[in-house]
Amino acid sequence: MPILHYKTLSEGSIILNEIKMKSIIRSQTALILIAFVLSIYSYGQDSNSIKNIVLVHGAFVDGSGWQNAYQLLTEKGYKVSVTQHKLRDFNEDVAEVNRIIDQQDGPCILVGHSYGGVVITKAGNNPKVAGLVYIAAHAPDDGESRADLVKQFPSAYKSLIKGSDGQDYIDPEKFPADFAADVPKAEAKFMADAQVPTADAVFQAIVHDPAWKTKPSWYMVAKADRIINPDLERFYAKRAKSKVVEIDGASHSVFITQAKQVAELIIAATKGVGKINR
Repeated sequence: MPILHYKTLSEGSIILNEIKMKSIIRSQTALILIAFVLSIYSYGQDSNSIKNIVLVHGAFVDGSGWQNAYQLLTEKGYKVSVTQHKLRDFNEDVAEVNRIIDQQDGPCILVGHSYGGVVITKAGNNPKVAGLVYIAAHAPDDGESRADLVKQFPSAYKSLIKGSDGQDYIDPEKFPADFAADVPKAEAKFMADAQVPTADAVFQAIVHDPAWKTKPSWYMVAKADRIINPDLERFYAKRAKSKVVEIDGASHSVFITQAKQVAELIIAATKGVGKINR
């Protein structure tokens, strides 16, 4: 009997060991799967890249125009916020954008289109902003206004209407050709009829302490832009020492029609800032 009892204990020990080994293997397999899923979710990022992105719209539109770029960036695992400033007062717009920046849980890349570039040039001084991306946007220097710079590099469009109430808008009949030439016609017509009137005063705003002087920047030139002269865009980019990409055939609505290239430039900025800060 003692011998039989010894064999039973031994066999039991072996069974327990096998169970433990299977449990360990299952746990390791689960961890590998989790790591694989996380690696897919964070595709396009690395340990040195910025994870937060703030998108700032320009005049005559709202933040919904960023939808395609937003979708591409969030699919890559980025945390993307879209501002909805009111285009009534420059300082209020800057304050609203700063409110969104302050909500970020870490450093961010600040992206501006058109007049949004003026806003990020000021709001970019927020310590949470690690870098700036200008998408066919204004980037004034200290003491400059967007209005003064447009005089030096005249725009092609002549469809701006200045309302008697101080609110500007683009002639809806000419909006598709001037603002959104590469947008599908039906969508461009909707944009024209849904445009956000913009206070003329915001275009006269004087910028001080431009953020691009102290923070790295990236710039996208829309080569068929009729709202901002492409040569003015190149001037901005060269002066700020921005990393530049130029998009053939792109209208002022490049942030909508070329969302893939816009997202790629923003991602390059998230990684580029990470390398600079190493």
